[in-house]
Amino acid sequence: MSELDQEEREILEAYESGKVKPAKDAAETQKRHQEYAEAMFKKDARINIRLSSKDLRGLQKKALAEGIPYQTLVASILHKYVEGRLHENGS
Repeated sequence: MSELDQEEREILEAYESGKVKPAKDAAETQKRHQEYAEAMFKKDARINIRLSSKDLRGLQKKALAEGIPYQTLVASILHKYVEGRLHENGS
């Protein structure tokens, strides 16, 4: 296991001392995120789409910054949109 930085040590100490308490809806949130993860990794269909090269480069840059493959980022964006958790910015 790698060495913890200062912030991580403070969080761990707070947790171990009992200063940090789970949120009231922690179990519900964990269950919801588990369902999201399962849906994300269940890949049983394939699509082909055409994008502008500019948009593709933008997706690849954002994916690189997140440390994930760009196809995974695209799948995540589409999943969030379908679930109603991604909305167009009104500006």
